[in-house]
Amino acid sequence: MSEAMEITTFQLVKGKTIKDFIAANVDVDAWLQKQPGFILRRICEGRDGWVIDMLLWKSARDGQRAAAGIMTKLSGSPVHAAIDQATVDWTIQTCRHRLG
Repeated sequence: MSEAMEITTFQLVKGKTIKDFIAANVDVDAWLQKQPGFILRRICEGRDGWVIDMLLWKSARDGQRAAAGIMTKLSGSPVHAAIDQATVDWTIQTCRHRLG
């Protein structure tokens, strides 16, 4: 199995809501769907206000390539202004077990 899970956790900047964040992702979502190896994306918000942005890729390499693209090709996306960059924690790991 070579699928990889990308998980990014962060807080939003003061004054932004999860609805604002999701709306700011319109260009990112469209771009992700065109990326090689993209399988799915889920965005969650905890009661503590932390956002969890999870993507599933066919491989870690696919996810790493896309992550670099979001920072370069989509550097002007409004999504970046919604995120408190000092709180970002990002990882991508190869999946070792799958159910379903």
